[in-house]
Amino acid sequence: MTLLELRDLTVDYGRVRVLDALSLSLRAGQVVGVVGESGSGKTTLAKAVLRTVDSSAGQVLVDGHDITRLRGAALRRWRRSGTVQYVFQDPLRSLDPGIRIAESIAEGLRISRVPAAVARERVESAVQAVGLGTELLDRLPSGLSGGQRQRAAIARALVVEPRLLVLDEPVSALDAASRDRVVQALIALRRSRGEQLGMLVISHDIGSLAAMSDRLVVLHRGRIVEDGLTRQIVADPQHPYTRRLIESVPVIDIRFPNRPAPLARS
Repeated sequence: MTLLELRDLTVDYGRVRVLDALSLSLRAGQVVGVVGESGSGKTTLAKAVLRTVDSSAGQVLVDGHDITRLRGAALRRWRRSGTVQYVFQDPLRSLDPGIRIAESIAEGLRISRVPAAVARERVESAVQAVGLGTELLDRLPSGLSGGQRQRAAIARALVVEPRLLVLDEPVSALDAASRDRVVQALIALRRSRGEQLGMLVISHDIGSLAAMSDRLVVLHRGRIVEDGLTRQIVADPQHPYTRRLIESVPVIDIRFPNRPAPLARS
């Protein structure tokens, strides 16, 4: 089943064309990585899917419903549905530094008036799904490492049971060890949720995307220059830009989906 479909999506900022007739699809249970350098249009693509920027042309369909022209109350209802959730590059943008982790993760459930006991159970399930121990729930964000904060931010998006997660540079601000733990968490999450969840992961880090995605979309100057199975693109890139991205990474380790890494809990 197609969960997300972009049809000739175009976004202009004034006279500047940022996305130029993009078409891609993402099935339920699939992880699609979008890779490109700064300025390629990756973040604008994420914002278009979230409807925080308007498209100039084309369509964005989620679960078969065109959300491109939603306005006013209809757009607010769609956002409250929680179908699509966003994970920021900087987790402190979604985790209030003055609120304990449990409260931050449960915020969306409180807004939806989920009973406290049910909310606590779902919060604990979400943090365990991303490889965090429940003992961290009583800490402030400052009491967690960068990688732990990022996984808590993923749990915060996950707790409202979305159909699609959009992750914008989820590992770019992390050290190597923390980056690996977040990648492992996303691999394990995809494996455990199966057809219940799709992920669109946006990054300039083709090495991390290769480890977690089963399909790769290469974005350059607002256009898709390559789109296909991750293994095929990494093994035999067809576009010169893709080759340059791959050559910039010393080693690319593709472990997903056949040999997922064990999920380290910390």
